[in-house]
Amino acid sequence: MTLDQELAEPIDPAEVLAATHWGAVEHAYGPADNVPEMLIGLLSADQHVRSRALDDLHHMVHHQNTLYTATAPAALYVAGILGDERTLWPVDKGPHGFPGPMRAELLGWIDSVANDADDEAAECSRRFGFPPEDYPPFIEICRIRPQLFRAVSAFLHESDSYVRAAAVSTCIPLLDDPRLLHHRVTLIPLLREVLAASELWQYQERAIEALASWGEDTAGLQIRRERFAFCDSEVKPAAWVGEQWGGCDTDPPF
Repeated sequence: MTLDQELAEPIDPAEVLAATHWGAVEHAYGPADNVPEMLIGLLSADQHVRSRALDDLHHMVHHQNTLYTATAPAALYVAGILGDERTLWPVDKGPHGFPGPMRAELLGWIDSVANDADDEAAECSRRFGFPPEDYPPFIEICRIRPQLFRAVSAFLHESDSYVRAAAVSTCIPLLDDPRLLHHRVTLIPLLREVLAASELWQYQERAIEALASWGEDTAGLQIRRERFAFCDSEVKPAAWVGEQWGGCDTDPPF
């Protein structure tokens, strides 16, 4: 068994639901007793139920870039269901939604969570006097990064272009983990071929920033964004994109 396999056991979503004492962990509005129903709702046959569950995941379990004690077990569950065929079903899209099936949306949510436990988030928190190592939800997300990476990386070559791009993007913050740094060499070509070549400027920007931060050459890469893209485009940046990629220019969430 390789080191990666030892660090990242496969995730059983049913076991995550059963093993987590949801009443003892919290989300943005208190005890997380309602989270199991929310998570199960992600695979509902009813598109409205799926969409509402996804919305609650954003606004309760990872509200305004904040990591809660319920965030890590929820992230494990979401990662565990990524391979379920039902995640290829659609969800309702708001005016700021990205294209693609629910699987792409779930990957985007994991991306948002992982981004708030990456090196930049840690540095930002320390700068504001909030050592991340003193914040249990941050520590817990860092602990499960290998498991999240194992689940997410299974979709790096997905046939659906939106899922593939979301998977590549989600791997970026996860690979700040010292145990996973060696996977960057595999991701670098995908940053160029998938994200930098994406039709969405947010992914183009994401690729260039990641490559630059990893010391890679970004010559020839550019963000192809129209001056009035926000006003004229039907596809505007998703809520999770605006929150997670905006940098640290306000007080940290903890």
